[in-house]
Amino acid sequence: MEAIRKPVPVLGRVLPDDVYNAELVANVHPPDWANPEPAPRYNLVVVGAGTAGLVTAAGAAGLGARVALVERHLLGGDCLNVGCVPSKCLIRSSRAAHDIRDAARYGIGSRDGFAADFSAVMERMRRLRARISHHDSVKRFSGLGVDVFLGDARFSGPDAVEVDGRTLRFAKAVIATGARAFVPPVDGLEEAGFLTNETVFSLTGLPRRLLVLGAGPLGCELAQAFRRFGSEVTIVERGPRFLSREDPDAAEILHRAFRADGIEVALSTRIVHVRRSEKGKVVRMSRDGVESEWTADEILIGAGRVPNVGGMGLEEAGVAYDERNGVHVNDFLRTDNPRIYAAGDVCLERKFTHTADAAARIVIRNALFGGRARASTLIVPWCTYTDPEIAHVGMYEREAQEAGLPVDTFVRELKEVDRAVADGEEEGFVKVHVRKGTDKILGATIVARHAGEMITEISVAIAGRVGLGAIANVIHSYPTQAEAIRQAADAYNRTRLTPFAKKLLGGWLAWTR
Repeated sequence: MEAIRKPVPVLGRVLPDDVYNAELVANVHPPDWANPEPAPRYNLVVVGAGTAGLVTAAGAAGLGARVALVERHLLGGDCLNVGCVPSKCLIRSSRAAHDIRDAARYGIGSRDGFAADFSAVMERMRRLRARISHHDSVKRFSGLGVDVFLGDARFSGPDAVEVDGRTLRFAKAVIATGARAFVPPVDGLEEAGFLTNETVFSLTGLPRRLLVLGAGPLGCELAQAFRRFGSEVTIVERGPRFLSREDPDAAEILHRAFRADGIEVALSTRIVHVRRSEKGKVVRMSRDGVESEWTADEILIGAGRVPNVGGMGLEEAGVAYDERNGVHVNDFLRTDNPRIYAAGDVCLERKFTHTADAAARIVIRNALFGGRARASTLIVPWCTYTDPEIAHVGMYEREAQEAGLPVDTFVRELKEVDRAVADGEEEGFVKVHVRKGTDKILGATIVARHAGEMITEISVAIAGRVGLGAIANVIHSYPTQAEAIRQAADAYNRTRLTPFAKKLLGGWLAWTR
């Protein structure tokens, strides 16, 4: 088996060294880049060039602001380099591998002895990541009129940032430094070595045995992908189930899917110790006081994320923060320093690319134009990109109950939807919660192979204050899996036909015969 390379990416350099990573780095951290001379004063200085920082910088510059953008590593942040883009490339390849193995179920001869070419999978990922990186390139943002500075930023006062020996003075600033993988304090883990999202995409060889620590979104997505590439995968989770914040019925469907894929699952289990041996990394686990061991070639940490707040001189700027929650902001995303705002993973509980994008737009309005846009008004959907996907928007039933809001819930299982049956994708459902006695949508969960695409219809309805009953009047193409949403709406409308109303209608129809 090809040797596994998993170096930690360093500033301005990403491994393995190949033409695609060279293109990536040339775009998002060009080695020959010379920082410009600072302007006397900027309307906006943006610290961090992930999604929140890039959207803020581009939007503000497009409106005529003088903007400086500072990034210490790679423009594009986690999403482009070590998050959304590479992970979804791997997930798509893993689905293709699974579909080939599963072809006999569709009346197509399966290929005996089929094996995924992991090296080719990773090369494809690097090629597509490099292609997409042009959108986040230093050249593009310079062309938009943004002064791009590569280097470490540190606040030297309430209205100034130091970078590369230069002082950037500002009327307003935005902290958009993102977050990083949380590494739990497990005895021996550091010495044994591990992977996070920041290093796993540098692999060139497939680990034969992979242990995934944490059953959150990242852990679940990559566990399933690596299993479908051919790794033996074990998930270790301290809690009693997957995706502890998600709908329990949705999590159970994913649990069944993982069992079908051959993923070994250890719930309510904690890792006691990790050590290296000649056979690999030996992980000692404990459940209900009973200890066992599992040997892995690699350990992938998927135990959540923590904000990047250190080393920026936030104290000098008068910005309050803590290591767990990040930069403290109010509902307008303003810090304790009225000149400084924050956006994205560094300050928000919901650490999603699309939330960072939405927060950046709030910051532009509020910081530059005295707006009063509030983060609390955002309607934020999200999706875990397993197979099937789990997508959600709004409130869960438990949250509504905790808020004192009685709910009615309408469910349509995919096994009752013609297109899902034809697709062989019957494991899943559409579940919509409405305020009891009304059709006001409080929240929804969808479990389906493309749930992330389907949830937008519910998000639009909530944002537009469209009731569930109105969705029943929207013609949906047949046959589609999204028709399940209309069928859930039909179920709501049927509740409006009370026995008394049915009796009146029956009387009218009898009289008009």
